[in-house]
Amino acid sequence: MAELLRVAMVAGEASGDQLAAPLIAALKTRRNPILFAGIGGPRMQAQGFESHYPMERLSVRGYAEVVRHYREIMSIRRRLVKALLAERPDVYIGVDASEFNLGVERRLKDAGIPAIHYVSPQVWAWRGRRVRRVARSVTRILVMFPFEAPLYEKIGVPVTYVGHPLADLIPLEPAKHEARAALKLPAGKLIVALLPGSRRSELQYMAKSFVLAAHRFRQEVHDVHFVCPMVTRDTRDLFARALRDEDRSDLPLTLLFGHSHEALAAADLALVGSGTATLETALFKTPMVITYRQSPLTFALMRQMMYLPYVGLPNVLAGEKLVPELIQDDAHPAALAGALLTLLRDTAAQRRQVERFREFHQLLRQNAADKAADAVLQVVKK
Repeated sequence: MAELLRVAMVAGEASGDQLAAPLIAALKTRRNPILFAGIGGPRMQAQGFESHYPMERLSVRGYAEVVRHYREIMSIRRRLVKALLAERPDVYIGVDASEFNLGVERRLKDAGIPAIHYVSPQVWAWRGRRVRRVARSVTRILVMFPFEAPLYEKIGVPVTYVGHPLADLIPLEPAKHEARAALKLPAGKLIVALLPGSRRSELQYMAKSFVLAAHRFRQEVHDVHFVCPMVTRDTRDLFARALRDEDRSDLPLTLLFGHSHEALAAADLALVGSGTATLETALFKTPMVITYRQSPLTFALMRQMMYLPYVGLPNVLAGEKLVPELIQDDAHPAALAGALLTLLRDTAAQRRQVERFREFHQLLRQNAADKAADAVLQVVKK
């Protein structure tokens, strides 16, 4: 019988959980017996992963929010590193959550434990100090976008381009009618998906604006129905509270717990908070407007360090402002509703978005979980 392979992993939020679960499944088909433990979410746990801390304790976005939770997060990291140095797993895989994982990876790498980082930090959007930090911390990095690999090759970091798992999961031609039927959405209506975010902190800054923007849009387009998928019950409750607080419970809206893919497949247009959801929306070929809003302190710090002129992944992939972006102070309800109305009326702009989204899908469809699993086992073998 083969020797037990022990894999330590940490995913810090829902998108990381979604990426890690297929990787675990792919590794299980290649190596047995194998044990997975660390910090992860429900998708990872469904694959047999043992999570020692709730993933939600790491799911904090923005500098101001991280500062408030800093002591708890650092306490978790210290305890995790101490346990891993004592147990000495065969490999550590940090899935996204770079602020947390790179620190863990560096300690383990220095102690002779192979450390793999899955999902590049946005080194293409931030100053070069992050590239150097990655180089010090990892044994190998697995990247999801083709333009990222040369950045690491240039400074001698072992890198593997694996593509994006979402591009493998999402069909090239989404089944719009089937999705609408599955969600029991009304026939003959314009369907607009609202995706304000997956974290509590995002809803605190975006929920009210999304609710009021939807109301303004409906004043111009009466034959509309909104669909709003939420990742957790907590964020769903926050959005429902915003509807009540703004006295907009009469909006024609289907509020969901989960089912984001069905909602995006069903939608004609989408208003999307910046993040992985913008890529998901593109892969479902749904024309969109991107928005982003954070605490003033977080945004001020981000603006000092960012040098790309856009934040949405579709625009980064396109290398241009393909999708409208409304950021921070520009992300007020009237502007959001206006951007959606402009996109609705500009069918040529919709077609341009959809054509480029099809190109992105083909580019990123690489059997990512299989490629990532092969790269992990190569590191273990060495």
